[in-house]
Amino acid sequence: MRGPRPTPRSSRVRARGATIAAFVALAPLLPAAAVAVGTLKVDAALPYVCTLPSGQQPATVRITAAFPERAAAGEEIRPTDVTTTVELPAGAVADLTTLKAATVRAETRLTVGVTQNDQRAEATWRGTAQPVGVPADGPLVLTTTGDVPSLTTDAAGDLRLTAGGLAVDLAPSTADGVPTAPASLSVACVPGQDAEGRTLLATVRVGASTGTGGPSTPPTTPTAPPSSAPSPSSGLPLPSFPTDRPSPARPGTANGAGQDPKGPQTGQPAGGGPAAADEDAPGTRAPRPTAPPCVTEKPTPTSLSAYITGYSNVRKLNGATLIPVSCMLIEQGQMEIPTTPPPEGEFHFTNLSPGQLSYQGRKQTPPLTSTFLTFDFQPVTATMVLEQTGPITIDTLVRIVFATGDNYLENTVRAPLVLRVIDVKVNGVKLDVGPSCRTATSLFSTDPKPAKYPGRHLVMVGRGKIPLGLPAEGYVLTSGGPLTGEVTIPPFTGCGAGGENLDRLLTASISGPGNHLKQIQGQTCSAGLEAPPPDQCTEDLQPLLVPKPER
Repeated sequence: MRGPRPTPRSSRVRARGATIAAFVALAPLLPAAAVAVGTLKVDAALPYVCTLPSGQQPATVRITAAFPERAAAGEEIRPTDVTTTVELPAGAVADLTTLKAATVRAETRLTVGVTQNDQRAEATWRGTAQPVGVPADGPLVLTTTGDVPSLTTDAAGDLRLTAGGLAVDLAPSTADGVPTAPASLSVACVPGQDAEGRTLLATVRVGASTGTGGPSTPPTTPTAPPSSAPSPSSGLPLPSFPTDRPSPARPGTANGAGQDPKGPQTGQPAGGGPAAADEDAPGTRAPRPTAPPCVTEKPTPTSLSAYITGYSNVRKLNGATLIPVSCMLIEQGQMEIPTTPPPEGEFHFTNLSPGQLSYQGRKQTPPLTSTFLTFDFQPVTATMVLEQTGPITIDTLVRIVFATGDNYLENTVRAPLVLRVIDVKVNGVKLDVGPSCRTATSLFSTDPKPAKYPGRHLVMVGRGKIPLGLPAEGYVLTSGGPLTGEVTIPPFTGCGAGGENLDRLLTASISGPGNHLKQIQGQTCSAGLEAPPPDQCTEDLQPLLVPKPER
């Protein structure tokens, strides 16, 4: 039986009302405006002196990166497009050919001094390189790339970054792919005398943050907060390692953004993670499963944090691996209108939001351990991590249907992730896979837009719906939900120790296509809001909800 029906309105009025209602429903999805700034390109070639087994050798180190020309106090400063190229002379090549090395893989750690006013800190820029051939003569050129820590400062003044010491770890292999003896060489490099006065990489101008009335002069003697107290704002930029710093205080509190800038602070571990209400007992507050810290350093109004977990099948082993609860930090992107007109009666817009994993200062998951039966009888236990090798993006298409006011969301997550194997036990006996056992490239999927998103990366898709006036269904970036995909595991490389090459064994046992992946994202925490929702964030501004994996 139907009750009285309202008087019909014109289609134009209905469409306008639906549009307004749709935008009200989408308010949490719309990011704040951002101010574009110029880019400062760095390309510095510096003379270094490197200590090798044969003695000291001159080398040339070229550092490239991009920085914002300026930033506001408290704003994250993130170096991008960072590469470190080391050109070692013929004398260094002789050290490798003596070991009968045909190829060599390099990892670099560049110490970067960061100074502002009378304060100083250091950051480490890490990079890795694919194996390159060892030349018969002439120089050896090694180019590494990688993600580097971001910087933040609560004080105004020029931020100066200078190149310091460089460590180069070499993993040489013979023509047969077998590690040499010794299996690794460590090379320590320092700027040469001719580099004096030339090691400055960049100067970023930092202005006063808005609404604070201008910065105060940092104290000459920095003080460290008690380990149980929230960390005060730092006057000097420090590497932004979200899980190695205490949780930030709420803005406006005694230890929040309203206080004067402080000197350098040493971060303390953020503890064992948050607890939240049990969804099986509405209206009650019960301890939630423990989770790794998930703190957004210097959050903006568009900052989100969330926990993810799930399962990934390993088809060759006829089993599934649990993806442990991991922290994901996200910055909502700007709303953009597609160039292709939408169908009649609809309005479309997109958001491209970057994200990153965060675990103990690295862009990776916590270690995950799984046990499989190889060849149907041999128990094998492997401990692994997923390491992020480039930016993770969440590409969201929002469709607003005027006739109903409903919103439909199509989300595509692209993540370049390498699978690193840390430890393997076969029938309880340790199998030494060495320190550099990993997939040769990122796990990868078939991308629906390969021309726009080239390169290897895994792809997950989640679809959602926000009915007018009703709770969201499926996957929505802010409220979470399921994401699924199918992944190919590439061949392994760098596996083995003591002259034993295990690449083929792991490749034959694990690598291949057709591995189903299902990820569950929890409700996000909007840590950068002036009053973060208490049903989404813990008191120390971490995600309240810890999701459970689903198969």
